Amino acid sequence: MTIEEQIEKSRTSIFKAVFPNTTNHYDTLFGGTAMQLMDEVAFITATRFSRQKMVTVSSDKIDFTKPIPSGTIVELVGGVKHVGNTSLKVHVDVFIEEMYSSQRESAISGEFTFVAIDEDRNPTTIVSYQ
Repeated sequence: MTIEEQIEKSRTSIFKAVFPNTTNHYDTLFGGTAMQLMDEVAFITATRFSRQKMVTVSSDKIDFTKPIPSGTIVELVGGVKHVGNTSLKVHVDVFIEEMYSSQRESAISGEFTFVAIDEDRNPTTIVSYQ
């Protein structure tokens, strides 16, 4: 399998409903909850790509461009953007979907960096399956 095919196979998409228990006092998705969901999708994407133990080492520039209201659906989409020797970057986009219409728009985007670790929790080479 080529690295491009491996990247495509690791692409991850998750849907969540935005319920009142995940919102702030403005009745929109709490930013910390959004970041947690993004990190989770990024982790799954990194793990699906490498099939190794991966840990988050940084989150890079998360842009909140639209508030996400309670009562909507969000789709989180993660994709590998760069592969290094022991690390990789995952880009995550969050889209808002209305529950009762086909309206959909981009709301948040950001990047997360992961490092592959061995049994002793030391960085290890990311294996590419070819």
